[in-house]
Amino acid sequence: MSETLSPALPDLRPALEHALDVVDSLVRPAAESDLDGRTPCDDFALRDLLGHLLTVANRVRIVLDGGHFGEVPHVTVVPDAERLEAWSRAVESLRDTLPGVDLARPVTAPFGTVPAAAAIASYVGELTTHAWDVAVTIDRRDLLDPDLAAPVLATVHQRIPAEGREELPFGPVVNVPDDAPVYDRLVGWMGRDPAWTA
Repeated sequence: MSETLSPALPDLRPALEHALDVVDSLVRPAAESDLDGRTPCDDFALRDLLGHLLTVANRVRIVLDGGHFGEVPHVTVVPDAERLEAWSRAVESLRDTLPGVDLARPVTAPFGTVPAAAAIASYVGELTTHAWDVAVTIDRRDLLDPDLAAPVLATVHQRIPAEGREELPFGPVVNVPDDAPVYDRLVGWMGRDPAWTA
């Protein structure tokens, strides 16, 4: 990880590793929960959300390798008994890929063609937000890490507009007090209700 980037394109591979660690700590207890239970993602039961996270792990690797994000479905379907093994394989493969990534190389993600460094930043945000989705679904907010969410919050404020979201995969901003916990402020900006409960 020796590339030097401009301040506009920091190397967020360590943050991506951190996000994977947090999600991993949640995927394991989630796999033992009610997989048909509802989540803050209206279209996803917990089983679907875990399948989407499996997609994200595989998709990040494919995109950073120069492949097309469409090589994996929006939700990866695996038998429940194989979920943890599939997740572990996907994360290990992504971790193996990260050291060789050319951060300035253009890659094509669902949100457009951007330098790999920018794609990584977006995926850190997605993983961090979905970590909260899983945590509140299984009532394990204690597994979230505010040190991960704080820089993500600053990034999404810069990159995701409060208005004009009609073509974006985010609901309207949910107003949250400035002194609220950082995850509440993050998910509120991403269109979730921080008070959501299963």
